Amino acid sequence: MTKFPVALICSLSALFTVKPFSGYSQTTPAPTPPDLRITRFSGPSVTPSPACLAVAPTGEVFVGVDMMGSLGKDAGKGRILKLVDRDNDGKMDQHTEFAVVDNPRGIIVMGPQVFVLHTTFSAETGKATGMALVVFEDKDGDGKADGPPTPLVEHLSNTKYIQERGTDHATNGIRMGIDGWIYIAVGDFGFHNATDRSGKKLTMLGGGIVRVRPDGTEMEVFSHGTRNVYDVAIDPYMNIFTRENTNDGGGWNVRFSHHLQSGEYGYPVLFQHFTDEIIPALADLGGGSGTGALFMAEPTWPAKYNNVPMMADWGRSMLYIHRVTPDGPTFTQKEEDFIALPQITDLDVDGSGRLYLSAWDGAGYSGSDTIGFVVRAVPNNWTYKAFPDPGKASVGELTDMLKSASAVARLSASQELLRRADPQGTAAALQIASDTQQPLYARVAGLYTYAQATGKEGIAALVALTKDAGLREHALRALADRKGVLADVPEQPFLDGLQDASPRVRAAAIVGLGRLGRPDAAAALLQTKVPASFVAPLKSPEGPHATPNAAIVLPHLAVRSLLELQATDALIAAINGPNATLALWALRYVHEEKAVNGLITAYRLSKNAKVKKQILTTLARLYKKEDTYDASWWWGTRPDSHGPYYKAVLWAGSPVIEKFLKREAQKAGPANMGLYRDLDARHRMEIAAFAPLKPTEPVAAKEVKVDLEKIKNKKGQVGKSSIEDVLIAVKQIKGDPAKGKVLFTNQGCVACHSLSRSEKMKGPFMGQIGSIMNRERIAESILKPNASISQGFATVTITAKGNKSYVGFVTEETAAKVVLRDIAGDVYTVKTADIISRKEMKTSMMPAGLANALSYEEFAALVSFLAQQKK
Repeated sequence: MTKFPVALICSLSALFTVKPFSGYSQTTPAPTPPDLRITRFSGPSVTPSPACLAVAPTGEVFVGVDMMGSLGKDAGKGRILKLVDRDNDGKMDQHTEFAVVDNPRGIIVMGPQVFVLHTTFSAETGKATGMALVVFEDKDGDGKADGPPTPLVEHLSNTKYIQERGTDHATNGIRMGIDGWIYIAVGDFGFHNATDRSGKKLTMLGGGIVRVRPDGTEMEVFSHGTRNVYDVAIDPYMNIFTRENTNDGGGWNVRFSHHLQSGEYGYPVLFQHFTDEIIPALADLGGGSGTGALFMAEPTWPAKYNNVPMMADWGRSMLYIHRVTPDGPTFTQKEEDFIALPQITDLDVDGSGRLYLSAWDGAGYSGSDTIGFVVRAVPNNWTYKAFPDPGKASVGELTDMLKSASAVARLSASQELLRRADPQGTAAALQIASDTQQPLYARVAGLYTYAQATGKEGIAALVALTKDAGLREHALRALADRKGVLADVPEQPFLDGLQDASPRVRAAAIVGLGRLGRPDAAAALLQTKVPASFVAPLKSPEGPHATPNAAIVLPHLAVRSLLELQATDALIAAINGPNATLALWALRYVHEEKAVNGLITAYRLSKNAKVKKQILTTLARLYKKEDTYDASWWWGTRPDSHGPYYKAVLWAGSPVIEKFLKREAQKAGPANMGLYRDLDARHRMEIAAFAPLKPTEPVAAKEVKVDLEKIKNKKGQVGKSSIEDVLIAVKQIKGDPAKGKVLFTNQGCVACHSLSRSEKMKGPFMGQIGSIMNRERIAESILKPNASISQGFATVTITAKGNKSYVGFVTEETAAKVVLRDIAGDVYTVKTADIISRKEMKTSMMPAGLANALSYEEFAALVSFLAQQKK
């Protein structure tokens, strides 16, 4: 899945034991902010392995139990439970089995409908067939689904990888925005031919956010380029936030991102050398693994905990608050610890202000039927006030709820008004949107409710609302929101929006023009200014993919919209004009022979050296293109992230580009050949004429060869003691980190682990382990390496042509090759085409007993040294 038992899998970067958060086991109370009350709502006898949860506005808790986990492959171990607290004492009083599903990954409760995202299995073969978003109904209110679910979107993940690995990087959390769309967090398995209820098909190489209407139609990609995103937090103004991973092989840190519609966030092929083209994350937060997400906007909560994204981190066993501050069309952020919970997976809040959180609590990568629980959290001064059932409320009561300070109340009222399709309710929604005395959150809720209810008939009123400065951004978004009515939406409000003083309005106008799809808007979009920060990153392992850059957002969105318009002629015409930089940026993605010829003609006409160099760069980028994705290739725990393509192929324009570049290089002469060699290396053109003069492969540094068998057979104090006694001793002994550093080499750790990102990645990265695990968990991981194996560091066996076999862990993977490293440190490269079979073993390559020869003091020193690694 995207993050949860995967979470750790993807992010811990180590072969570590999955254990409850230190000091908080199944019987120990959680560390709690002093102004909150946290109670155990349900335990493992009812809710083992809780992967996700959702709460009805009226307080019924729906928990997705997943005893298959992220790496399990056997069906029949999942279900959705409905839990009720009748006396409001913070403890479950009643539960029913609402529905049976495998690998539940996301739930939304809206009236009698319960939307669920889960893995599907074949009854005949017992194998996974993909993932689906479905909707159950409970019209009789008995706490059980009335019958089989209605599929809304099918094939929402890559079947090949779910069958091979389990649902660990697949598709996960779902949440509904006030705009009525269901937003779906897609992990980096991506999907092939996902099919919505109307028959529309989509393919996405890698991860991002997809959205679909509640009836299963109008499916579309919202944003792209994230790794392992598990859930989304959506605020009242349709800002979407995620906590997802960074690039593979570099430590697997956590990124916090603000998602803008149509945005490209870079994973994996733009992460290293093309970060100038992406919308960067707002922060790189170090080691961890984001899971559930919620934007808290409930008036019953203290101001310091309200109107903030709350993001769970499974690897750190912590719920975080992110303080977001507006920055042009985007934000900056500051992370704060909030609630500690062992391997937290999800969270949701009801209309009365009760926050529920689920804890995996050490249930492992394949789930458990005896571990896991759910807690309820409320402020100390909170008193229970029943939330009215929207289904039983009058139109007038629903209208009042639409103005509530509670985001739960507004969304519930909006959806109920839409379900009823009552003209009185629709008119009331427009009145709220038009009332400048109402808070902005209420006006926005009214606007989106009205837009959904009226469709084409509401266009005139929405156009009028674009004249309202406070609501202009949202009126533009609502006008361009539904592609089925775009033909009747006028273009002028969006062109006017491009000149607005607010960068948020300009962003909405840019995105809207792309969605309208009218090529005549290209000239206006091309006037979007490109900042000086639009510069290719230096040659380094990774460019600034998590450094906020508000100035790049508008031109980035303009490029995406120009591509939507298929404005090739306008882009070519702009090459030698004042908007050349933006035009050439957009042309990097236009694999058309017309574009290639236009670029070459513009090069010959240009007198501007800077523009001519940009044209050469664009042509180099166009030399190859991404192969058509057929779901047979793509994913790996350490995929090739050099870019600009994952599986590059030549196309019809390639010979023309090659001939032109060779001719220009010849004109430039040997002294200037460096430019062409750099273009070739960066874009991986592999044109023989631009090959480096000498091999550039660095001489491999001599690595320490360690006899691990000899080390593990020595018996010292640790080897002669029980694990429990060793852990007790380590808890009492501080340990000298300086001695631990020496032991890191002497005990063989250096054979498989790197401490710095400047070193070649070997096995699990140890340079940040102290930010992920405490001393006790580090100690356990060394003593019991086979207890649980982090993703990407399972031992892999490959059988290849020529009667060859290899055993090791994958250190690099591209569409053409797999690179393995064995326990002795030897490296093997295997061509993908030569692989006959590939399997993951259930045991770690790390031998047990490597610490046996140590004294308690020495072992404590090694653990203390590792605990200090927080890079």
